Amino acid sequence: MHLAWSKGGGADVTVLDGDRITVLSTTPSAPGSRPDGALATSGAGLRIKVARCRREGDRFLIEGRLIDATRDTRAEIARLLTPAD
Repeated sequence: MHLAWSKGGGADVTVLDGDRITVLSTTPSAPGSRPDGALATSGAGLRIKVARCRREGDRFLIEGRLIDATRDTRAEIARLLTPAD
């Protein structure tokens, strides 16, 4: 898991495009909600404003935008999405 939600569960980041982020989460979040958590690699805080949430098998695909993310946090997320050689 790339991040751990503060209310329990976790998620893997699948897409980051500017402020837009998509995660595959173990827990759902309603549109308009603002779940927060921390990146597993550094513990950096992360908040998302949820636009859409739909079930994908046994997980939930959450689409939204990052709130108050620093440049370093965005760079770390981008590194998580880069395949290791």
